[in-house]
Amino acid sequence: MKRFALLTTLLMLPLACGRDAERPAPDPTTLRIGNGGEPKSLDPHIVTGIIEERLLSSMFEGLVNVDFDTMQPTPGVAESWQVSDDGLTYMFHLRKDARWSNGDPLTSADFVSSWRRILSPALAAEYAYLLFPIENAEAFNAGTLAEFSEVGVRAPDPRTLIVQLRAPTPYFLLLQIHFSFYPVHQDTIEAFGDMLQRDTAWTRPGNLVSNGPFTLASWTPNREIVVEMSPEYWDAGGVQLERIVFLPVQDPSTEERLFRAGELDVTNQLPISKIAAYRQDRPDILVLNPIIATEFIRFNTTRAPFNDARVRLAFAQAVDRQALVDHVMKGGQTPATSFVPPDLGAYEYGTTAAEPEPVHHAFDPDRARSLLAEAGFPNGENFPPVTLIYDTNDNNRRYCEALQNMWLTNLGVRVQLQNMDGKSWLSSMISLDYDLARSFWVADYPDPSNFLEMFYATSGNNRTGFADAAYETLLQEAARLADPAARNARFDAAERWLLAAAPIFPVYFQTRAFLRDERLQGLTPNNLGRIDFRRVSFRP
Repeated sequence: MKRFALLTTLLMLPLACGRDAERPAPDPTTLRIGNGGEPKSLDPHIVTGIIEERLLSSMFEGLVNVDFDTMQPTPGVAESWQVSDDGLTYMFHLRKDARWSNGDPLTSADFVSSWRRILSPALAAEYAYLLFPIENAEAFNAGTLAEFSEVGVRAPDPRTLIVQLRAPTPYFLLLQIHFSFYPVHQDTIEAFGDMLQRDTAWTRPGNLVSNGPFTLASWTPNREIVVEMSPEYWDAGGVQLERIVFLPVQDPSTEERLFRAGELDVTNQLPISKIAAYRQDRPDILVLNPIIATEFIRFNTTRAPFNDARVRLAFAQAVDRQALVDHVMKGGQTPATSFVPPDLGAYEYGTTAAEPEPVHHAFDPDRARSLLAEAGFPNGENFPPVTLIYDTNDNNRRYCEALQNMWLTNLGVRVQLQNMDGKSWLSSMISLDYDLARSFWVADYPDPSNFLEMFYATSGNNRTGFADAAYETLLQEAARLADPAARNARFDAAERWLLAAAPIFPVYFQTRAFLRDERLQGLTPNNLGRIDFRRVSFRP
């Protein structure tokens, strides 16, 4: 009731964001941050979203961390490592003082059992494919290899982990920051069920055992999740905060009001309508953070009419991306006619091909109408009812309404909109129970493979029904090449193939607009959209 009364009061607050409405001073021991929605789970091996990533990165830690200023790997659970000259063997040396939050020592065997768990076919982990660079990991996950002892992971002693790769993988160290590589506490999981059983009580407060800088203190569904500093963490003395409170607020306008009332120190988003005002009046608390991320539309390629590539390409070419980012989104986004963002090192779509890249998804309403007519729907006639689903959020509503209007204007097709809570939206995509879906992808690690490999037929992140052996062959060839130029050429060819088949179409490259208390330090924006919660504090 107290929370309800506060929100009611907030709805009555004026919309001004000037300095005359100063926020209350924060509690310097506690960070209160918007998390964008309720997490699907706190099991790092079965989740897939940004909502979960932020929570899990506060509670778990992999072998390696990353310096978000330089994007270079730094020690995590492993205090050091060596890489063989051929790039195939990694030897990690774990810290003597690495411990679980219950005080148990964290050993190399914990990583072996954890990676076996996520790769086990019975768990059906959507992100298992991120471990495929490890020798025989893909075969074990596919069920064609029965013995995990043949997978390239072994623990010769409690503090040594040896990983053998199938091919040189230049981003393998950076993969370790992803939650799919986090260790989990086997005894805790088995106390509440089987290691391969999903959604058991092991992730609940009082049960969950983690190894990161914070540990789960409480979880009130749809209200807040609280984590507290773990005294067992190897670098507990370097952690600045005593606790973090994550609020699962989906609506950016509500978040902004909570921020102005001093109930939030960092928002997850900012309403599109408020960006210009904050740019002018409070640039000191506004962050416009370019991130390696693509906003795109998924098609259900198993369901008519989107089982026809001509229809999919018509929808893509009917969208004026420049007008959309200029007049609707207004947050510094850039139009996208490729799927892989341009800020991924040496790779950029269209620069390595032997011939000029066709621009499959450029705005071309005449060509879009021609494609739709070829597919049997001239001027949109007899086009069946279709629905675009999106996750509940006022920013997403405005964006989807703009798409809806462009398809009506340029194709003569009426598309219905359906907003959903985050869990239902994700579930509909996973089960292919949709026509079109608003989607986005934020880089897990800075490499083109992270964007393109999600459309393997067996990938849990595909969610389109798209399956193409030629496309997968190009990616498999890229995964085995050490030469950067040859590797990028394969990626370029694969992306061309993907854009021509059009199970998705890219709309824009994202930025993240959010608010943060001006007294916060150590919350450095980075192009992966991640936060190193160990370093966040408040200035006196």
